[in-house]
Amino acid sequence: MGRLIYRDRASFDIDDRILAHLRIVVMNKLRRNEGFMLQLPVNEGVRQASLWIHASNALVMQFYGSREPAIDRALVDQMMHDASGADGLTLTAAGIAPATTAPPRQPVGGRSA
Repeated sequence: MGRLIYRDRASFDIDDRILAHLRIVVMNKLRRNEGFMLQLPVNEGVRQASLWIHASNALVMQFYGSREPAIDRALVDQMMHDASGADGLTLTAAGIAPATTAPPRQPVGGRSA
C-alpha cells in the first residue's frame, strides 16, 4: 500500500500498483502543463475527495511495497484518457472507476424536439 500526499495537507492510501500507474499519468500530464481533477475515495465519513492536480500543487508519492509493480500500458492509456475527460480521473477502493456513458446532453435552456 502506497500513499499520495497532497500539498502537505491530506494523504491518501492507494494500492502500490495503482499508485505506480497514477505516477506515470501525473508525470505525463504535468510535463504537458495539463492540470486535471482526481477523485479519490476517503474513509473518514467522506465519500470522496476531489484534488486539482497541477504543477503548482506539491505531490508526494510514497511506495511501501518491496517490489516495483508491473506497468500495464492499457491501464495507463485508460487513466490518461479519463484524466483528460470532463470528469477527470476517478479512483475507487478497487482501482479505477469504470468509464460511464453519459446520456446525450440537451442544450442549456432548450427543449428536446
